[in-house]
Amino acid sequence: MKHEEFRLERYMSQYEFSARHLLASSDCESYPMAEVVSWADDECLGLWEALWLGYTESPGLPQLRREIAGLYHGVSPDDVLEVVPEEGVLIAMTVLLEPGDHVIATHPGYQTLHGIAEALGCEVTYWEPDEEQGWRFDPAFVRRELRPSTRLIVANFPHNPTGYLPTAAEYQELLDIAAEAGAYVFSDEMYRGLERDPATRLPSAAERYDKAVALSGMSKTYSLPGLRVGWLATRDRELSARLAAYKDYTTICASAPGEILALIGLRERERIVARNLRTITENLQKLEAFAAERPGLLNLVRPRAGSICFARLGAAEGALAFCRRLVEEAGVLLLPAAVFDYGDAHVRFGLGRVAFGEGLEAFAAWLERRRA
Repeated sequence: MKHEEFRLERYMSQYEFSARHLLASSDCESYPMAEVVSWADDECLGLWEALWLGYTESPGLPQLRREIAGLYHGVSPDDVLEVVPEEGVLIAMTVLLEPGDHVIATHPGYQTLHGIAEALGCEVTYWEPDEEQGWRFDPAFVRRELRPSTRLIVANFPHNPTGYLPTAAEYQELLDIAAEAGAYVFSDEMYRGLERDPATRLPSAAERYDKAVALSGMSKTYSLPGLRVGWLATRDRELSARLAAYKDYTTICASAPGEILALIGLRERERIVARNLRTITENLQKLEAFAAERPGLLNLVRPRAGSICFARLGAAEGALAFCRRLVEEAGVLLLPAAVFDYGDAHVRFGLGRVAFGEGLEAFAAWLERRRA
């Protein structure tokens, strides 16, 4: 299986750890390990202090899988497979798909959500949103594009990079379409829990559809990407066994310290999510004020959920050239739409970092220097 270059990750690798101001990061502000350990309850503290740095259980730490299952309705610990988040996409796609299968996938999006299927020899139809309708993904498109060979529908809600979240009725319509076609659903739910209005939170696809596989993890909503802990959840036991068997060819098992820290983090998730939502809300307000003061520079569609925002950029030179000049001349990192293979007119902002305001100030100063 030969993949195309991962454009987003190659771009980020050039600048993410050298740029002074990160305005594009999709994750939320992380925590020092000592602070996370300080939250540990008696059980977690005992696990941490007695931690044995040997191999761990391939499906995942039992206590962690129970905690993860508690995030869902009708999902048991046996329905959960611990993975590295990116690994989970690879495992699920490889197990589910064969060359010649048809896949419908949300786009733009994280490249592996369609790129692995393409590398496997599948034909992928991109399901793209309507910017004028608030980045709406119309489920009717999926119905129209179904074929007898449609094997998998890939959905990512809350959506990266637009922050779009469908209504519960629209999402149920998507699952109904999949059920009628007998297709599997791969649901990237990495931003679930970061809805600005909790009443709009969607049920997990794994709760509502037996042929769904849900992906989530500690990287986005729970602010601990350095743990490299994620999971797949599905109630299809035969599929679950195949996913676990394929993991024997990838990581086999997880990092022992990472599992304990993930367990502590999940048990303190209300603390983490509340802080993240405050940060996202404050940063979105700052970004909207920034855009309002500079008519024609940014056209924002207010994201409904998640820690990201996709804005149309009013720059004659195009988003890619603009972003490169910005990071190289001012140390401010924005993400151009080109890394999503979505033209050259948009940029992604990440709203989850506490220093976002400082980055906007540096951005503003650079614009002033250009104007002068």
